[in-house]
Amino acid sequence: MNVKNNKRRRESVEKIQKAFVQLLQTQKLESISVSDICKITGLNRSTFYANFLDIYDLADKTRETLEHEFGSAFSDYDYMNERTGAQRMFEHIKENQLFYTTYFKLCYDESHKISVYDPHRAEKEHISKNIDYHIEFFRSGFNAIVKLWMKNGCKESPAEMAEILQTEYRGR
Repeated sequence: MNVKNNKRRRESVEKIQKAFVQLLQTQKLESISVSDICKITGLNRSTFYANFLDIYDLADKTRETLEHEFGSAFSDYDYMNERTGAQRMFEHIKENQLFYTTYFKLCYDESHKISVYDPHRAEKEHISKNIDYHIEFFRSGFNAIVKLWMKNGCKESPAEMAEILQTEYRGR
């Protein structure tokens, strides 16, 4: 029986997602097929379709998994209030570049952002007018900084990136 929390089902989903991430490193999303994934995992197409509607459903669910993992990694830490928190975040990104490269590839509509903006921070900064625009500006800018840093091979240290983020944010 293919129940949601069934151990065998969870293992199959993990295998499928791992193969998908592997393929994403060398192929565009549009060129990945269910057959490719089944060849790598050794699973049947019926197993794939028992868990996902198609490749795009797999992409969406994998992105959601990555977002959940990112949120879990920083759920106990207010990383934007201290430079050491921002540094911790950049250290995590540098140590998990495959994770972030994959995440950005799965944000094919650009509506997803890895950063989580704390509305309480806006209150502390006395930002109330046009808060939605402020949050979107910050989150989009943060994503752009991370993408550029990764594209350039993470040359700057996480401490330097934390300083850049603090300078850009404070300099508004």
